[in-house]
Amino acid sequence: MFKKILIANRGEIALRVLWACKELGVKTVAVYSEADANSLHVRFADEAVCIGPPRNIDSYLNIPAIISAAEITGADAIHPGYGFLSESAYLAEICEACNLKFIGPGPQAIRLMGDKSRAKKAMMKAGVPVVPGSNGVVEDEEKAVRVARDIGFPVILKASAGGGGRGMRIVRSPGDLAQAFRAAQAEAQAGFGVPDVYIERYVEGPRHIEVQVMADSKGNVVHLGERECSIQRRHQKIIEEAPSTVLSPRLRKKMGRTAVEAAAAVQYANAGTIEFLLDDDGSFYFMEMNTRIQVEHGVTELVTGRDLVKEQIHVAAGEPLSFSQKAVRFEGHALECRINAEDPVTFVPSPGTIEHFHQPGGPGVRVDTFAHEGCAISPYYDSMIAKLMTHGRDRAETIARMRRCLEMMVVEGIKTNIDLHRRILDDADFVAGTFDTRFMERFLAPKKATAAS
Repeated sequence: MFKKILIANRGEIALRVLWACKELGVKTVAVYSEADANSLHVRFADEAVCIGPPRNIDSYLNIPAIISAAEITGADAIHPGYGFLSESAYLAEICEACNLKFIGPGPQAIRLMGDKSRAKKAMMKAGVPVVPGSNGVVEDEEKAVRVARDIGFPVILKASAGGGGRGMRIVRSPGDLAQAFRAAQAEAQAGFGVPDVYIERYVEGPRHIEVQVMADSKGNVVHLGERECSIQRRHQKIIEEAPSTVLSPRLRKKMGRTAVEAAAAVQYANAGTIEFLLDDDGSFYFMEMNTRIQVEHGVTELVTGRDLVKEQIHVAAGEPLSFSQKAVRFEGHALECRINAEDPVTFVPSPGTIEHFHQPGGPGVRVDTFAHEGCAISPYYDSMIAKLMTHGRDRAETIARMRRCLEMMVVEGIKTNIDLHRRILDDADFVAGTFDTRFMERFLAPKKATAAS
């Protein structure tokens, strides 16, 4: 086991890794920007090193500063959390060169699955179903038109090195393709440094289902069930739950088995997530793989009773998985609401100082947060300030617990999306579980119509 782990992140995920390390008896090193000098992960870590000014590029994305911090503190491993450098093959390679263990998959797997067109080819070779589309990157507008006509409209353009909805364009007719292609390339270049895009058939109104996998360096791969991630706005998840209301036992087993086969095909090790689009006819297609721990991992932890972050650390230390597929058991239902510092109407970030803060508790409640009274919410970073999770015997109890938690959560001094979550949980389609990825588009439409009148 490692003696000291440097946590190359901030906020709630830095604290989440820190909790796991403390329970394992492993010393921790926090790195922080000047804007985070008073943050809780800095306070509770055994050691802390400032790695630069507030901007990401100068601090949390500054690989030389992070490696230097690890070396001067004697850390023997780095946990990247999610976001920032968590899917950086370069950081993983640098760690290897510096005799530091990167707590995540190897650089080859990160690089392969981080390139969406290459990942799609790898999945096709492994027999994993994929959405019909281009055979790799589309180089120019003429080829884009040919591919789109072959697979049929509507189509979606995606940045090959992308994520988070950037570089995506839905095109419904041939006349709109050229302009959308140029726009997607420009956004891909600006967001990821490369303009490469590929084309897929656009699946209308799918469910977004992801399967959590865990693998070790001995060749063992297991899945820990699925998460329903269809409640999203502009490809950014808002609410996640497990299990999905739409999967039959047979389909659940098939998707889990496919996720395991996908991870094994690329010799994956550590925590990862296989993301699928599920059509209304029961067909599902590989969308992408996230080669890191996910924001919503806590939902899976609640229904399985497994600590995924501890498992990450054990696996990175060379140990075999602590459980087999047969040992994975699912109990009850879990739900997560992402609490963001943002205007609930315009979705504009709302930085500032939290004047009053109260987090709910009680049976079946988990809150992962770095927020507290007097906490400064910086304009430099992601707007998520907490993950509010509930667990119950069934979906109805879980929703009821989430409703009372949202009612009792107090965040004053900044704007949040708590009221938005309350309204979603009262929506008839959400309560019935009859929604898809177009839910928020429909949910927000009446409000837009009222504002325009």
